[in-house]
Amino acid sequence: MAPLLFQNARLIDPEKGTDAMGSLAVVNGQIVSAMGLDGATVIDCGGACLAPGIVDMGVKVSEPGERHKESFRSAGRAAAAGGVTTMITRPDTLPAIDTPEALEFVRRRANEAAPVNVRPMAALTRGRAGREMAEIGFLMDAGAVAFTDCDSVVQDTKVFSRCMTYAASLGALVVAHPQDPGLSAGAAATSGKFAALKGLPAVSAMAERLGLDRDIAIVEMTGGRYHADQVTTARALRRLDRAKQAGLDVTAGVSIHHLTLNELDVGDYRTFFKVKPPLRSEDDRMATVDAVASGLIDVICSMHTPQDEESKRLPFAEAASGAIGLETLLPAALRLVHAGHIDMPTLWRAMSLNPANRLGLDAGRLSPGAPADLVLFDADAPFVLDRSKLQSKSKNTPFDEAKMQGKLRGTWVAGVPVWPLD
Repeated sequence: MAPLLFQNARLIDPEKGTDAMGSLAVVNGQIVSAMGLDGATVIDCGGACLAPGIVDMGVKVSEPGERHKESFRSAGRAAAAGGVTTMITRPDTLPAIDTPEALEFVRRRANEAAPVNVRPMAALTRGRAGREMAEIGFLMDAGAVAFTDCDSVVQDTKVFSRCMTYAASLGALVVAHPQDPGLSAGAAATSGKFAALKGLPAVSAMAERLGLDRDIAIVEMTGGRYHADQVTTARALRRLDRAKQAGLDVTAGVSIHHLTLNELDVGDYRTFFKVKPPLRSEDDRMATVDAVASGLIDVICSMHTPQDEESKRLPFAEAASGAIGLETLLPAALRLVHAGHIDMPTLWRAMSLNPANRLGLDAGRLSPGAPADLVLFDADAPFVLDRSKLQSKSKNTPFDEAKMQGKLRGTWVAGVPVWPLD
């Protein structure tokens, strides 16, 4: 593979915290110094942004069990088209990824079909049922990067504490969904005037705070490594801040939908806006945006959850939760930059460097020796999103027909172009 030299690029370096014009060289799939490089294929970036590829922490690929919603082939193409060079996949499949054999199936299918890196998470408990711990040690040996029951909260505190204790002894990361399952059962919206006017079954934002309180108490008791998959309310943010100030090994993420949409976007019962947890108030949305800017929230993810038309074309309270996001994560996140809420290096720290660091991956940086997982994009180019043109099998995006800015020009994985396909 011939060396590559990216010239006239606006380099977004989250590790150094810089955003400046420059050049970047790639040899044998790794970033190297451009000094003295001869015989390289030159790519003139024309002033476009060149950044580390996105590490998307929490992607659902519906293999095994629901390939009609999403396969590794379609998800991989969607990731490449969205600048995502590493997908961290969730184990909420049918059946759940709770054995080394199931994990090996995932790894094999991903290697065969996806043009991007795939790093799987495994279930924390057998069948994600919350009753019996999964084979965490064997699953780590098989390649699991973290353990989670996704949105199936482990309600038995003793089981959860045992899982955290054992995971702590192995240095394994536990990813949990902070939510009180009793309060949130059956909810389709966040409690408030809007939900009451719409007649939607709702849950108090306090349910997230209560779930996070319990989880952090167990982290304090066990000394485990813990990541909250989504923290979306101001009340929970205060608890997260205290946990970090106390020195606990706690990080948190938030989905791009909770950063860029609020409860009013549901409008006339638009089910593509039904996600889990439900969209929050504008005050909560801005609180999470500020938390990303300050570093209190560590990770931005797509929380890519494909659902077919039959699952969404139902009354709002009955429709399945979830939205796809692999291809819309980049332009949606750039809304925060264009609005002046966050700068490019901070955004890329949350979308690439921080998730890579938390999972122990050698990604998310532009330093020499790092893998040449790169994304090139025009941050200001406008377009109107057409969901029918998305690469995902499912088209359940809340951004359909939205005016957006940020067009992808190319994606490279280990120096190999994976988008555009030609």
